[in-house]
Amino acid sequence: MTTISKIRYSRRNVLKTGGAALAAAAAFPAPMVWGQESKNITLRQFGTGVSNLNEVATKVKEDLGITLEMTALDTDSVTQRAATQPDSFDIADIEYFVAKKVWPTGNLQAMDASKIKNYDKIVGIFRNGKLTPESSIAQGTAPHTVGFVEGPAGTSFVDNESGWMTLIPTIYNADTLGIRPDLIGRPIESWTELLNPEFKGKASILDISSIGIMDMAMVCEAMGEIQYGDKGNMTKDEIDKTFAIFTEAKKNGQFRAFWKTFDESVNLMASGEVVIQSMWSPAITAVRSRGIDCVYQPLKEGYRSWGGGIGLSASLSGMELDAAYEYINWYLSGWVGGFLMRQGYYSAVPETSKDFMSENEWGYWFEGKESTGDITSPFGDKLAGAGEVRDGGSFYDRMGAVACWNSVMQENQYMVRKWNEFIAA
Repeated sequence: MTTISKIRYSRRNVLKTGGAALAAAAAFPAPMVWGQESKNITLRQFGTGVSNLNEVATKVKEDLGITLEMTALDTDSVTQRAATQPDSFDIADIEYFVAKKVWPTGNLQAMDASKIKNYDKIVGIFRNGKLTPESSIAQGTAPHTVGFVEGPAGTSFVDNESGWMTLIPTIYNADTLGIRPDLIGRPIESWTELLNPEFKGKASILDISSIGIMDMAMVCEAMGEIQYGDKGNMTKDEIDKTFAIFTEAKKNGQFRAFWKTFDESVNLMASGEVVIQSMWSPAITAVRSRGIDCVYQPLKEGYRSWGGGIGLSASLSGMELDAAYEYINWYLSGWVGGFLMRQGYYSAVPETSKDFMSENEWGYWFEGKESTGDITSPFGDKLAGAGEVRDGGSFYDRMGAVACWNSVMQENQYMVRKWNEFIAA
């Protein structure tokens, strides 16, 4: 699928700078030198397929002259690389909940917020945890709780805007269940429907433990079977009870499959083999682009949310570090945000994205208004027609109904062991 296009990975060529270039660097301000040398700079980036897109690499090359070498991996592989292969990347495009696993390794460097041009326009959930001043903070690993450290050499997360960031936020969404309304034929309003025997053999959940467990928790709490203290930080007893419910459903044949990749989720839904499942926004887009009715269904218990950001390798320095900051500022300046929002995601700086979207697109994707004409994906596929509204409504309706954030639990190792037992059961 073009949505998760990959760019072949290769190690970066070493940038060789002669004495004349060093003299020039001393004589002129860094941005000027950097601009002159940018075409010689290559940055290696890795992350999941949702945002490591060849269209982004092409556009940054066109606008800044930077060569971006991208590797798209699944969530677990992204975490492993960031934590264990510090020399294999310059830029880590990772989810906030992964920071709990990666930051203690020392593989990333704290970033100076004063170098981020649009810092003051970043959505509040990444700065102080609140979408609006009246908002409550959802359970799980809310991005702001792992977004800042005490200083440039900080080793511990702090609960305030310290000016030193672990990640620069880029992309996020409120996730829910995908359904095939044409094959279900009735309203779906609750997470409980994932385990409804009516859909025996036609349901699916994603096989990524740290995310799948959150979907399970949304279901179990909606069923009234478990009241979690914090769905994002379960006790062993809560973990055991959660898996007991889902293992019983699995043994009864509830699930058609357990998917790990974007393509698998699309094919399961498009084929009709599955009618209700864990799903991601661009997968819904991909199914719809085939002319198949598919809905990202708002549910009364709320959304499971996630946020991603750009982290920089601890070994990145000099002109390459300057280039990385320039890339980040370019990323937040609007073009990428508009591209991602046309797939149903949100930008960390929505107002800059507005400049790269039509009034109709902005109204549909962000404001929850009825479209005044066709709504298309970034690749030109029609997703909606005049008079249609986005599933779940506006940005504030959707992000204001987040029940929990993707998380790493204190009992993570225990949870992963129980997850593997569940998949093998």
